[in-house]
Amino acid sequence: MAMVVQHNLTAMNSNRQLGVITSAQSKSSEKLSSGYRINRAADDAAGLKISEKMRSQIRGLNKASANAQDGISLIQTAEGALNEAHSILQRMHELAVQGANDTNQDIDREAIDEELAALTEELDRISETTQFNKQNLLDGTFTNKNLHVGANANQKISIKIDNMDAAALGLKNFTYFKGAETVSYSKITYMGVEYNYDPSLSETANMNAFVSLAKDKGAEAFTDRMIGINSNGGYVLASGTSYATMSAAQSIGPSLLASQYGSVAGAKWDELLSNAKKTGMTVGGFGDSVTFTSPTVADYDKANATLQAVQAAINVVSTQRSALGAIQNRLEHTVANLDNVAENTQAAESRIRDTDMASEMVEYSKNQILAQAGQAMLAQGNQATQGVLSLLQ
Repeated sequence: MAMVVQHNLTAMNSNRQLGVITSAQSKSSEKLSSGYRINRAADDAAGLKISEKMRSQIRGLNKASANAQDGISLIQTAEGALNEAHSILQRMHELAVQGANDTNQDIDREAIDEELAALTEELDRISETTQFNKQNLLDGTFTNKNLHVGANANQKISIKIDNMDAAALGLKNFTYFKGAETVSYSKITYMGVEYNYDPSLSETANMNAFVSLAKDKGAEAFTDRMIGINSNGGYVLASGTSYATMSAAQSIGPSLLASQYGSVAGAKWDELLSNAKKTGMTVGGFGDSVTFTSPTVADYDKANATLQAVQAAINVVSTQRSALGAIQNRLEHTVANLDNVAENTQAAESRIRDTDMASEMVEYSKNQILAQAGQAMLAQGNQATQGVLSLLQ
């Protein structure tokens, strides 16, 4: 082998190899110190792109989970207020039942009305002041709201809360129909004549129909009094006469007829009708309409109206609480799913981006040994050229 001094190829080769090893050792050191396998795009261009996309998903999922948890907190705030509204309505229901009892005097009902008014005002106050993050929840303005529960666009859960003040619950300015007496009649029977009262006809028309039926049936001989028609169309009764006799007397004036027979007009019909009459009370219908500005138990009808209004309000609040509870359950499942997806995506991103410390440490140790060997060989290469000096001595 030729001995040259212009080019120390052995040293040059050792130096080149040492440079490669030193660069690899530097990268290994960087990976070990940062914990990342990819510190720059040059380390793995495709892996970096996938990793960054996954990172955006992970951070979005984590924030979406926080959004859902904020939604749960909001719902719990609203539901807690509605729970108190339910308690108020249950008390109002209790008071309405108490006030409907006619054992109460006016002064008792006035005291109940005072508490009902105070509770109604409290319902309004709760509706106006219940807030979450400075947003009113129960005054009807919390509508068309969206909880963003995903890492991508339009991944949302819509939520709305209806107005829960006293007016919206039907406890102010509500119209009620005052109870009215209902009348029905059993079958009218007299002298073998049976007649079914027709409520669609007037009382006079029913009396005419009964008299006509009695005549058709031949019931002309009444033992005590007879129903007849005078010249003015009014009904008169006569004792111990027959229908035919009364018919002949129709042209006689009512005064003369009354003096002749000593009867009182309509007395027998009234007696028959009274015996057949059945009455009842229909509360909340058929009577005059009444508008209440607030719940009251001033009388029996009004107490019943208030009772029905409060029961309806309880149903409204129950419906709203049920809807909120359903959304809360949904959001709890949403949080669990988001956390699970974020965890799995994080694991996938870690396999792409993070350093396998054990494997990289082996690589680092190998490069460290090679660097030391390279340094030794570089020294030996430089030492080999020193032999030229012996030739010059």
